Amino acid sequence: MAATTTTTVAAAADNGDTQTFSDIIKNSITDNFVNDIDLSKIIITMAISFLIGFFIFLLYKRIFSGVLYSKSFNVSLIGMTLVTSMVIIAINSNLVLSLGMVGALSIVRFRTPIKDPTDLIFLFWAAAAGIVTGAGFFSLAIAGSVIIGLIMFIFIKKSTFETPYLLVVNCDGDDSEKTLMEQVHGKVKRYNVKQKTVTPGNIELTLEVRVKEKESGFVNAISSLRGVKSAVLISYSGDYVS
Repeated sequence: MAATTTTTVAAAADNGDTQTFSDIIKNSITDNFVNDIDLSKIIITMAISFLIGFFIFLLYKRIFSGVLYSKSFNVSLIGMTLVTSMVIIAINSNLVLSLGMVGALSIVRFRTPIKDPTDLIFLFWAAAAGIVTGAGFFSLAIAGSVIIGLIMFIFIKKSTFETPYLLVVNCDGDDSEKTLMEQVHGKVKRYNVKQKTVTPGNIELTLEVRVKEKESGFVNAISSLRGVKSAVLISYSGDYVS
């Protein structure tokens, strides 16, 4: 029985039926690449990429909390999703092209400064969505985008429900400062002294305040206090450093 088995293996080897480990790896790689791309696959992939990019576009516009909204940056998120998806489709179609793409894309440098870390998250999200969609994992791209979108909406939008303000007040002495603090204590939800600058004949206070129901009329009352020279209320994102 053992002799028969040995003879069979030897015969298979002589006929070229056996494969080495390197042959198996090579065949598995080449089987994943095709010379032609199905047009319907291209249309479906790019359509899903556009829908995901458009979802990112709408979410970014909805939860943006910076100073100046940039429509061109937001539109670029859609473009990044589509372009990345197109590149991945090309990489999946040709082995030689995929190696060339890796070398070509490795020299690309983006020098646009990103001021808000949230913008960086949206950039990576758009690129990752394009990569996953171009690779054909449509369910992962859609489900992942929905989950990320919900998390971003909840955490970013929740932090903007109670808008912080900076109240900058100049008064002429300790008595006016005491009256000012009593007025602020009764008019706002809570406050925190960020900075106090004392010069001869002037005291400048910078306070972070949370107003009641977006009511900013208390600044008029503060301005009319005796000894108060000026009062300025400034909306900010909460990143003030004293």
